Amino acid sequence: MLESITESIRTSNYLVTRHTKEEMTADNLTLGDILISVEGGKIIEGYPDDFPFPSCLILGKNDKGEPIHTVWGYDVERQLAILITTCRPDPERWIDFEKRR
Repeated sequence: MLESITESIRTSNYLVTRHTKEEMTADNLTLGDILISVEGGKIIEGYPDDFPFPSCLILGKNDKGEPIHTVWGYDVERQLAILITTCRPDPERWIDFEKRR
């Protein structure tokens, strides 16, 4: 799924939800931060049964090396990635930002 999401980003075939835009503002993240984080990121949780599209939680880093979590859905039919939400992970709730405490 990560390869499909990355390819959708490369071809500008992605959507950003209103919720994501609110979270970006709250966490002082830019779209550039998020897109860079996915490029070198990895899936740390998968949600194959999510509706209407399977989704996943990706851990990546921006160009400053700061960790970023993003949740993406993927519409296989349209080869469209949907950025559902994002945040700066709380180290009190995550072990190495990869596993929930």
